[in-house]
Amino acid sequence: MRANNRTFERGFTLIEVLAALVIIALGMMGVIEAISQTASNSTRMRDRTIAHWVAMNRLTAARLETRAPDIAKTSDEVEMAGRRWRWTMEVTETPVETMRRIDVRVSEAGTDDDRALATVSGFYGTAIAAAGMTAPIWTGAPIAGPGGPGTESPPQGEPSRDRPGRPDTSGGEIVDAPVNQPTQEETQ
Repeated sequence: MRANNRTFERGFTLIEVLAALVIIALGMMGVIEAISQTASNSTRMRDRTIAHWVAMNRLTAARLETRAPDIAKTSDEVEMAGRRWRWTMEVTETPVETMRRIDVRVSEAGTDDDRALATVSGFYGTAIAAAGMTAPIWTGAPIAGPGGPGTESPPQGEPSRDRPGRPDTSGGEIVDAPVNQPTQEETQ
C-alpha cells in the first residue's frame, strides 16, 4: 500500500485577507484625515495672513493722513488677493490728549464681524516722533532713564539726563530734536 504523501500548501485564508484590508483601510483613513486637516490649516493661515495685510494697510493709511482720524467706528470693504474683505476701524481716545488709538478688525466680506481673522492696533498723534527725529522725550512725567523707571524728569530749566547740556524748556510738553544735529553749545 502506498502511503498518502500529500504536501499541504500554505496560503492566506479569506478571513486573513479581509482583516488585512480593514487594517489598511483604517490606516488610509487616518492619513487622508491628516492631509485634509493640513490643507484646511494652510487655507486658514493664508486667509489670516491676507486679513492681516488688509488691516495693516488700513492702519497705515490712517496714520499717513495729515489730520487725526475722528473718534468713531467706520467700516468698508476692500478687495485683496481676488477676494472681498470687510474692515472695521475704531478710533478711541487715550490718556495722552494728543494721541488716538486705532483698532482695525478684518473679516471676510459677508461673514459675521465677530469672526475677525485679524486685529491690529496702532496709534496716531503728535506724541509719536516724526521721521528723522529722536524718540520723544517726555518731561514732567516719570521717565525710564539712568535712574530707572519712575525717576522724575529734571526740573524745568535744568539739563536733561538724556540730553546733557540741553535745558528742559518745554513746560511738560514733548521735546523733539533732529537726529545728529549739534546743539548751540556744541557749535560755539
